Amino acid sequence: MNTGSATPASPRPQEGGLPAHGRLNGAQRKAIVAGTIGNTVEWVDWALYSIFAKVIADEFFPKGDGGVALLSTLAVFAVGFVMRPVGAAVLGAYADRHGRKKGMTLTVALMAGAGFAIAITPSYDSIGVLSPLLLLVARLVQGFSAGGEFGSSSAFLVESAARGRRAFAGSWQQVSVAGGVLIASLLGTLTTSVLSDDALHSWGWRLAFVLGGLLGLVGLWLRVSVEDTQSFTQAQDSGRTRTNPVKAMFVEHPAATLRVVGITIAGTLTYYIWVNYLPTYANLTTGIPLKTALLSQTLCLVVFVVALPFAGLLSDRLGRKPTMAGFAAGFVVLAWPLLHLLNDSFVSLFLVQLIGMLLILGYSANCAVIMAEQFPAEVRATGIALPYALAVAVFGGTAPYLTTWLHESGHSDLLWIYVSVAALISLVVYLTMPETKDKEFH
Repeated sequence: MNTGSATPASPRPQEGGLPAHGRLNGAQRKAIVAGTIGNTVEWVDWALYSIFAKVIADEFFPKGDGGVALLSTLAVFAVGFVMRPVGAAVLGAYADRHGRKKGMTLTVALMAGAGFAIAITPSYDSIGVLSPLLLLVARLVQGFSAGGEFGSSSAFLVESAARGRRAFAGSWQQVSVAGGVLIASLLGTLTTSVLSDDALHSWGWRLAFVLGGLLGLVGLWLRVSVEDTQSFTQAQDSGRTRTNPVKAMFVEHPAATLRVVGITIAGTLTYYIWVNYLPTYANLTTGIPLKTALLSQTLCLVVFVVALPFAGLLSDRLGRKPTMAGFAAGFVVLAWPLLHLLNDSFVSLFLVQLIGMLLILGYSANCAVIMAEQFPAEVRATGIALPYALAVAVFGGTAPYLTTWLHESGHSDLLWIYVSVAALISLVVYLTMPETKDKEFH
């Protein structure tokens, strides 16, 4: 979804020489804070698009059929995901060759620049078809950036972990993603509650993107000052870095690559439905006011963000398999009752969102660490980023479009089947994958 430099006297953030009790030292805490803040501000820009999807539909596409305009907006959202595997391959390989720091600095700069571009792009009424084309280009850049961000930041955070605290450290990657969505949700809640509809459409949504871009510059400043991890520097010093990490990932680690795809399927689908798109979906299907739906999302995200590190600690104690299997099994059983409970009341939406987000903790607290544990340092950023991005492009990027299409075609009641099947596929992967909680890490 998500920095200060270590002092020379402090140990580098690496598992190798850490005390057995696994507590974080000052350098490790600084690395986690640095990585988290930089990732948070990057994901504000990414999340703002889905939050303001209906407003963007009105501004960037021809007036007339609101449903067609919204589907067009969500198609642009989905197309942005097409660039995520490209960004994952290019930027993941860049981070494996040149370091996590350089990879993370580049991704946040691209995301902030594209956010500013969306904020200043004129509406369809002003420049015609050029407006949605510029929007498309900006989203392609954001997709490219997001594709590389997950691998670089996940590798950085997990490699910065104390012994026995890898899931805790990795959970902050998703804390930062959810934190970015939370900030975007707060911006959406404030603008939709305070501004009139005319003001929101004319400049309010643009102000939110400007603020998101400014936060991105803060993230850029923080990442410039962070030191790289010892895992990467040791791989570089020992000559283990690869000139083609993508090829090395596929040739030397095919099972791990496929496993990352399977791990991601249910997590990304449920995440993009419950955490990103449910306010818009509830507004469409039940008629609940968007500002009410965004308020519910904001409150649930607060609970989700606070609970994530504790879910990471639970994974470090119990293991990756039981905590991830609990998430997937929960959605297999509860997808139908949760989606059928949804109506136009705040309480209904809040309960549906909260229960879903609590289940997703089992995935989000584990995804960075379980993927990092599949690969050695020389291909770790690529190995995390590329198969993850491929799965996200197929199952996450299309989720808002598919849910809206099901509504427009009168088949909203079928969404639970899609969610349940995806959860069942990932459940099989979780139950059959090797446990990596105590795996040696380098």
